[in-house]
Amino acid sequence: MDNQKEDLPKKKLKKKFYEKELQRLQIELVKLQEWIKKEGLKVVVIFEGRDAAGKGGTIKRIADKLNPRVCRIVALQKPTEKERGQWYFQRYVTHLPSAGEMVLFDRSWYNRGVVEPVMGFCSNEEYWEFLRACPNFEKMLIRSGIILIKYWFSVSDKEQERRFRQRLKDPTRRWKFSDIDLKAYTLWEEYSKAKDEMFNYTDIKQSPWYVVNSDDKKRARLNVISHLLSLIPYEDVVPDPIELPQRPKGKGYVRPPMSEQTFVPEIY
Repeated sequence: MDNQKEDLPKKKLKKKFYEKELQRLQIELVKLQEWIKKEGLKVVVIFEGRDAAGKGGTIKRIADKLNPRVCRIVALQKPTEKERGQWYFQRYVTHLPSAGEMVLFDRSWYNRGVVEPVMGFCSNEEYWEFLRACPNFEKMLIRSGIILIKYWFSVSDKEQERRFRQRLKDPTRRWKFSDIDLKAYTLWEEYSKAKDEMFNYTDIKQSPWYVVNSDDKKRARLNVISHLLSLIPYEDVVPDPIELPQRPKGKGYVRPPMSEQTFVPEIY
């Protein structure tokens, strides 16, 4: 794995247990969401790691039951010509949370820490400037009141290859595999070196990296959600159950005939 740790294989989680535990954790995420709104917290969670490491699936499970007005997912495309001429962190700053929001970054400013230097998308000077500037940038965010949490998803080369092959066989997931992914697949060691160097500079006390063993996707999802909940103290401020009032009786309004409307064909 990326973190050089070899664990004995664990038994596969039973589907019933996984779904029950995921539901329990998602209920707690709703409580956290309401607390973030009430207290006006600003939360940033960064998800990084190799391609097919399980970042997207975990983000999906976190956001699945939450209000998109409170919990936003940010997954940026490659920078435009205008953005290339900006201060590097500028396009990410515009997506930072306001009070009462949590933002999940599906890849982040750390593109310059790993992907860009390996793929040759930035100069050597830009790369080293990023490593020098990033810790100060994050300290500034934290001083401003942002809760910053960083996860690195660690996947083995064998498991990554298995997932890539699955994607290539599945027409609904093949879009996830790009020409860049194909090239990155051949640069495993280069990515390892870049990740280790990036950790040397950015795994700091104020904003540490939390490494997620993600060869088992289901365990990784549960572990991350549980850990995320443990990092932000919250109280249950979810509104009490609401009872629907009785509808008043109609006053004789006659609606237009249904034949005047255009319906979706009922094929199924």
